[in-house]
Amino acid sequence: MALSSLSELDFNELGEWPLLVKGIAVILWCLVIFAAGYYFFVSEQRPELKTLETKEKALKKEFAIKLGKTNNLAEYKEQFKEIESRLTSMLKQLPKEKEVADLLVDISRTGLINGLVFELFKPESEFEKGFYAELPVTMQVTGSYHQIGDFLDGLAELPRIVTVHDFSIYPRKQKADDGDDKMVMELTVQTYRYFESDDDES
Repeated sequence: MALSSLSELDFNELGEWPLLVKGIAVILWCLVIFAAGYYFFVSEQRPELKTLETKEKALKKEFAIKLGKTNNLAEYKEQFKEIESRLTSMLKQLPKEKEVADLLVDISRTGLINGLVFELFKPESEFEKGFYAELPVTMQVTGSYHQIGDFLDGLAELPRIVTVHDFSIYPRKQKADDGDDKMVMELTVQTYRYFESDDDES
């Protein structure tokens, strides 16, 4: 079929067109429909598609993180049990209200055993800190350098938690012919009281 005869084709007589022309026409119509569909439907959806792709990447990343946590859940539970056990052990080192007086006696006894002289031993008001309270004791003691060192070692060895704060050490005022080597230490010893729950009291 000559190209010059294409202009003579009548759209009202599609059924009589040559087979080759029909095939070409069908392909052209398909391309037109595809292009129109892409333009009117697909191209409008591309921004949304990009948004969804970005969201998909974020969700995959989040999923990977959560999957990692899930895979390590048993390990996290074991660590939690260990921390809980340590906390319970530390709480047992905090004296309960009825044990505070005994602890203060232990502190003063530790000083006396090591040969210190107490010039001041003054329990201060307690400060509440959540589930426990801080119990500061202001002290001034006199003794030799080694006696003071032994006293501090003794405090560290007490079964209850005791911390030392704001301490200063200086030579005791003495006469020129006195000749002793006594030192004065001013410090705040702090212990901690655990607030008892109903379970602890029973």
